[in-house]
Amino acid sequence: MTFQSFRNSIQHGVYRIIDPPVRGLLRIGATPNMMTTVGLLGNLAAAAMIAFATDTSMLGWAGAVILLFSIFDMVDGYMARTGHLESEFGAFYDSVLDRYCELATLAALAYHFMQTGREPFALVTFLSLIGSIMVSYIRARAEGLGKECKVGLMQRPERVVVTSLGLMLCGALAPYVAASFDPEWIAAVPQMLIAILANGTAVVRILHVRAQMDNRQVRDGQP
Repeated sequence: MTFQSFRNSIQHGVYRIIDPPVRGLLRIGATPNMMTTVGLLGNLAAAAMIAFATDTSMLGWAGAVILLFSIFDMVDGYMARTGHLESEFGAFYDSVLDRYCELATLAALAYHFMQTGREPFALVTFLSLIGSIMVSYIRARAEGLGKECKVGLMQRPERVVVTSLGLMLCGALAPYVAASFDPEWIAAVPQMLIAILANGTAVVRILHVRAQMDNRQVRDGQP
């Protein structure tokens, strides 16, 4: 099984779980854009919890909030397809708010690390933020040029899960490891992973788009 097929199987499993509540929301008049907005508000609340966290337990709860409200990123798209409510603006709105959610989360975490004297962790988180934004930007720019660009390991769902789990584990394990090492390493290591893999994915996507352009030139008889 390839990574993409594994990813798709998980996605279809989640769709089966959320199908009943989505249909219920449609019956009461909810719209995909409402779900997108709720997801943003939840992620902003989590970002505030991270930025002003006074202990690791708050970081853990923030991770849980991010994971919970990021489900709305799947709900809005599934609701649009199920209720035949797809629209160009809806797709645009969803994409823009996704970027805000991710920027808010990672900026808040970098701020938290800076405020608590963990500057190296803040730098790593900043590199993670750069990679995350570039992965999304490269895809959008490529698709604007009519090129397919979905390759790579660290796409947004993976980044959200890795960040959330890191924060949750930090909050849960801190009381048991604090005597041995700084428990906020548990939140920082996932950002190191994202910084490496997201920026690596950005490079892979650049090469992928270049290959498509080179292939087109060959087909068109250009040197």
